[in-house]
Amino acid sequence: MNLLEVDGVHVVHKIRGRGLFGHEHVYALTDAHLVVNPGETIGVVGESGCGKSTLAKVIVGLQRPTGGSVRFRGQPLTSGREIGMVFQDPATALNRRLAVAKIIRDPLDVHRVGTTAERDARVRELMGLVGLPSSVADAVPGQLSGGQRQRVAIARALALRPALLVADEPTSALDVSVRAQILNLLLDLREQLELAMVFVSHDIQTVAKMSDRIVTMYLGRIVEEAPVGAAPRHPYTRALFSTTPSLLHPVEPIVLTGPVPSSTRPPSGCPFRTRCPKATGECAAELPPLAAADGGHTYRCIHPETPTGVSP
Repeated sequence: MNLLEVDGVHVVHKIRGRGLFGHEHVYALTDAHLVVNPGETIGVVGESGCGKSTLAKVIVGLQRPTGGSVRFRGQPLTSGREIGMVFQDPATALNRRLAVAKIIRDPLDVHRVGTTAERDARVRELMGLVGLPSSVADAVPGQLSGGQRQRVAIARALALRPALLVADEPTSALDVSVRAQILNLLLDLREQLELAMVFVSHDIQTVAKMSDRIVTMYLGRIVEEAPVGAAPRHPYTRALFSTTPSLLHPVEPIVLTGPVPSSTRPPSGCPFRTRCPKATGECAAELPPLAAADGGHTYRCIHPETPTGVSP
């Protein structure tokens, strides 16, 4: 059985538009389909504003879909208890007034898990699991380093023993020297706890290191999904990969020209056509159908790249 299924999910926000009574709609997520299997890590990539974080919030239940459904173990998602989330910036995700032990213990208290002694023991176990010394149990987040704060956030996300961990840009707010430590911690926890993960990042190399499959998003749509190591077939994915230096597969960076279209007025047909060097009139007519390549590789493009294109 699939662990998680996102089926045809839309997220549309209504915002104030022009004029006194005018309103516009922001298409944050459009017809998203995603399956996560037990123990699998899905990487989600794309430029800022492409819908990555919206998808992450839908998965954990923080964002209610406008349309479509989310199922966990075959049942409609009603509680995020079996799904933990690690946010981008631990400085804002943690209550700065609470001690570390209280922050980690909070999910256990809310869900009334075990006795007081069992909760205390679980907090000590979690701190050891993420590499936090017992000496910081009474410290508040402001007394910790950025890496330590993110370890607290990870411990809190694991408190209820989730089967799925969603990490939304978990290292982008950290110093470069600390990022590798947190990524390695997540890799170790995935193996040790047999976790499935959805790993969201704009860093292609990091996503390739962490993931089994990579999902590419553009303007609220999933435009490609491929196993790690597969050559990109969508021009947008290839452009993203081309900007990442590689000694094994050197390639000329593909510079995308023109602004990203507005999510309130997305273009007809393929959402990427306004910036795509391969676009033709056909691309404006209708959304490209979902095409398939080997190994569960799918993409939406009528002028795909050849399989010899650059890969991560």
